[in-house]
Amino acid sequence: MKLLIIIMLLIGYPHATKAHGKEPASTYTQDTIYQDTVYIIKHDTVWVEKLKDTIRSSHIKPGRYDRRVHRYRRHWQALIPTHSKLQFAGNMGLLSIGPGWNYGKRDQWETDLLFGFLPKYKSKKNKITMTIKQNFIPWSLYIKDGPVSVEPLSCGMYFNTVFGDEFWSQEPDRFPKGYYGFSSRVRIHVFLGQRLTFDIPPRYRRTARQITFFYELSTCDLYLISAFTNSYLKPKDYLALSFGLKMHFL
Repeated sequence: MKLLIIIMLLIGYPHATKAHGKEPASTYTQDTIYQDTVYIIKHDTVWVEKLKDTIRSSHIKPGRYDRRVHRYRRHWQALIPTHSKLQFAGNMGLLSIGPGWNYGKRDQWETDLLFGFLPKYKSKKNKITMTIKQNFIPWSLYIKDGPVSVEPLSCGMYFNTVFGDEFWSQEPDRFPKGYYGFSSRVRIHVFLGQRLTFDIPPRYRRTARQITFFYELSTCDLYLISAFTNSYLKPKDYLALSFGLKMHFL
């Protein structure tokens, strides 16, 4: 009896004895039975163990529509911020905050869009600033393969503007032509700094995967001109120190 059932299974006989609670042998044909298939015979019943964790792949190439959708999604995903920054001082306001984007083969490039708060001090009212900042971080060194890494050099430049009617891009008519020769609305800054990054263990991650602390020394175009044309100025007169915190989301 057992021998007859096995022969019926191998020649693809359409009816076979049902398995008790398992897949009947009739659902498998000769093409789906492999050399490593295990045959189980129990109480004159034969069945073939169903393959588990089988991965089926398609060899169909994506069409023009699929490629267009993929590009569309990739371009929009690139607009999702990868981090946010909080920066104190730096000639961009008392306190500035905003999103940023990492890119490059080693995420060595960063672009930040920061909005800052500038107290009125001796002026009539408080002001809002906006800064577009470009960062370059050439190296990142891990300390003994631990969760802490050091970035010994970060550098870059940023453009800063202050919102307000008292600032101008071109000289007002009330001044003689060429009296100032520069814009009071936009300042160009350059900076150098260092960073310390801590990788948050996966079990403790909530909103961020890394936290970076940094400091920067910066100056702007007007300060540099003043430093070269006025020898009595000291570094504290044209250099600004700032501190910041970066939260890595992605």
